[in-house]
Amino acid sequence: MSVRRVVPTIQSETLDESREFYGLLGFEEVMNHGWIMTLASPTHPTAQVSLMTRDKTAPVVPDLSVEVDDVDAAWAAVQASGAEVVHPLQDEEWGVRRFFVRDPAGRVVNVLSHR
Repeated sequence: MSVRRVVPTIQSETLDESREFYGLLGFEEVMNHGWIMTLASPTHPTAQVSLMTRDKTAPVVPDLSVEVDDVDAAWAAVQASGAEVVHPLQDEEWGVRRFFVRDPAGRVVNVLSHR
């Protein structure tokens, strides 16, 4: 299993204003589902930040997302470790397979692969 990208998630009730602010730093909108928006650098597209009002199917907003090439392998490793699962492994309608896990510092990590 390898990591493809890591994206911080910022909870925001003001997505448009947040997009404008991060635009000052060179980010551009690359995805918008209404409840989550991802901004990326046009010159380094894996440099990203996500803005989220709430999560559509999970009980909490994650602190960051880690995209891996094999989410099922990550799921097996997390389950074997005994780490706290916050949201179970599932396929989402927007094209990802994901789960949430809490790290030792209490941060919620969204672990995903695109389908």
